[in-house]
This record gives sequence, C-alpha cells and structure tokens, in this order.
Amino acid sequence: MSHMGYARLMALDREHVLRSAAALLTRKSTATMDEVAKAAGISRATLHRHFAGRDALVRALEALGIAECEAALTRARLDDGSASDAVRRLVREIQPAAGLLAFLYGENQLWETEGDPGWSRIDARIGTVFVRGQQSGEFRIDLSPVWLTEALYGLIASCAWAAQDGRVAPKDFTHMIVELLLGGALRREEP
Repeated sequence: MSHMGYARLMALDREHVLRSAAALLTRKSTATMDEVAKAAGISRATLHRHFAGRDALVRALEALGIAECEAALTRARLDDGSASDAVRRLVREIQPAAGLLAFLYGENQLWETEGDPGWSRIDARIGTVFVRGQQSGEFRIDLSPVWLTEALYGLIASCAWAAQDGRVAPKDFTHMIVELLLGGALRREEP
C-alpha cells in the first residue's frame, strides 16, 4: 500500500474510532479505554496508537464537537429571518451532536485550562443571534447574550441526557429547548 493510501486508511480508521467513542461515551461517560476499544471493534493497543490515553481521546472528541457545532451553526443560517427562528433552526441542526456536546459539557478537564478557541468562536456566533433579537425587540434586554448562550448550552445538554434516558422523546428535543429558552427570553409587553 502506498504511503498516501496508508495515511488515508489511518485517518478513516481514526474517524471511525472517534465516532464509536463519541457514541459510547455519550451513553456512558465513565466508559474505560478498554470499553472504547471494544465498541470500535479494535484492540486496546490499536486504540492507544490513535490516542495516547483518555485525555487525548477527550481532546479529539472536543475537536469533533467543535467541528459539528460549527457545521450546525452554518446550516442554521443564523443571519436569516427572525432571531427566534434562527435559534429554532440552530437547536434543530445541533440535535445530532447533542449527545457528544452533553458528554463534553461534563468533562471538567476541558474547562479547567484555557480552552480551545473554537468554543469562543461558537459562543460569539450564538451570542450575535441573541444580540440581534434584543436589538429587534424580540428578546428581553435584562438577560445578557452571554447568559442566554450559556443557558442554551445547559438546556441542550440536559435535554440530550433526558432523551438518552427515555424521559424526553427525541422528536420533542427542539420544541422543549426552544420553548423553554424563548418563553423565558421573550420580551413582555409593558403594562
């Protein structure tokens, strides 16, 4: 096999391992590296060749989560239409990655140090939607865009966990999150 062919195979392999690890850790955040290897259908040694340890695996999953978020933000066309509709599209587009994001949300080592700049880019893109909604009079102005963004992350993670446990139907994911967030964020008419 050519060097390029081998490199492509390794990249494909790594992508498969990462997706398998994401699926397993989404369901069982305490899964061991042995369990991750088994879920990916590879040996522990092969897993170790891809990821030196759990921390390296989590960092790779973080990069995958950021990429998935950024792709969802792009698909959601955040600049189109009303800010409420943009938030609704965002939650719908992010749903396939919600389990992975919930897992990452609970991984303390990601937040103890200066994090990946990808999260700041995502925060800024989402925050802009909330600013736009405040400027248009759609959203309350006493809740900061930073807080609304954090609240959105918390709701996405909570709803992902509830859906995994069968306490929320996956088909209700977008409705549950958007209605709670926007119901609380909608500006009330002044009496």
